[in-house]
Amino acid sequence: MVFSPVASIAADYPSRPITFIVPWGPGGGADQVARIVSKLVEPELKTSVPVVNMPGATGQTGLTKLVTSPADGYTIEVMTGDTLALFAAKNSRFKLEQITPLAVMIQQPSGFFSSVTGSLQSWADVEKAVADKELRMAVTGYGSPDDMSVNFFKAKGMKFQSVSFAEPGMRYASVVGGQSDLLYEQAGDVRSFIDGKQMKPVLFFSKKPVEGFEDVAYSGKLGYNVYLPQFRVIIARSGTDPAIVKTLSDALAKVAQSKEYRDYLKLQYAEADSFIGPEDSLKFMKGWLSEASALSQNNAATTAAK
Repeated sequence: MVFSPVASIAADYPSRPITFIVPWGPGGGADQVARIVSKLVEPELKTSVPVVNMPGATGQTGLTKLVTSPADGYTIEVMTGDTLALFAAKNSRFKLEQITPLAVMIQQPSGFFSSVTGSLQSWADVEKAVADKELRMAVTGYGSPDDMSVNFFKAKGMKFQSVSFAEPGMRYASVVGGQSDLLYEQAGDVRSFIDGKQMKPVLFFSKKPVEGFEDVAYSGKLGYNVYLPQFRVIIARSGTDPAIVKTLSDALAKVAQSKEYRDYLKLQYAEADSFIGPEDSLKFMKGWLSEASALSQNNAATTAAK
C-alpha cells in the first residue's frame, strides 16, 4: 500500500509550534486579539502558538513574511482592515488570491478620539476647530481606513492632516501628550485610556448609536456615508492543505465560542456576533474591500471636482 506524503503531513498536523504573526507593534488591537487567541487555541491544537510582532508598512512587513513562508500551516497571521485596504490600490503588492482566511475573530466600530483635557470635547468642537486651523489625526498608516476616513472629511473642506504611527503605543501617547489633536481607533483598543479619563470618543463611524456611548455623535445620524468597521481576520498562505485549514478553522471556532473570548469581545466593545467562519470570511473581506474602494474613489472625485 502506498501512502501520500501530503495526506500524512495533514494527518500529523500540527507536529510543531505554529508562528502567529502580528504585523503591528505590541499593545494594539491586533496584538491583543492574537495574544488571547494564541492562549485559547493552544489547548485545541495541542501545540504552542507563539506571537511574533513584525510592525511596518501598514502591516505589509508581516504580510510579506506570511506569503513568503511555506504554505504548510505553521505560519499564520492576524490581518486588519488597515492592511486589507491597501489591496484596493491599483499597484497593490498583494492580492486576495495570496491568502486563505481562517476566521474573522472580531468586528468593532471605529471612531475619532480626543484628549479629555483638550478643547475637543465633542464633534461640534471638532467641526468648529477645523474651520480655523488644521488638526493632526494620528493614524496607523497612509492609505489605511484611518487615512481614508480622514480624507473623507478633507474632501468636504475640513482641515485635517494624517500623521502615521506604526506603533500603537506611540499613536496613543501622541494624543494624550498633545502631539496629535485626534486619534482614529476603536474604543476597545483604548479602553484603558477611556476608563482612566485620558481619552474620549467624539465621533463613531456607525449606522447606529454605539452601545456604551449612546451620547456620542455617529456618522449615520450626521449623514456621513463613511463606516468601514475595523476587523481582525486570521489568515494562512494560499495553497495550504484544505485539511490543515479545517483543523485551524475548527480550533478558532471553538475559541470564539468560549466564555473567555466572548467576555473579551464585550470588553472590547465589539460585535457579539463578530465571528465569521472560513466559508464566509472571504465574502466579508471582498464586501469590505469594495466599500473601501468606493470611499477612496469618492474622496478622489470630490477633491478633483473642487
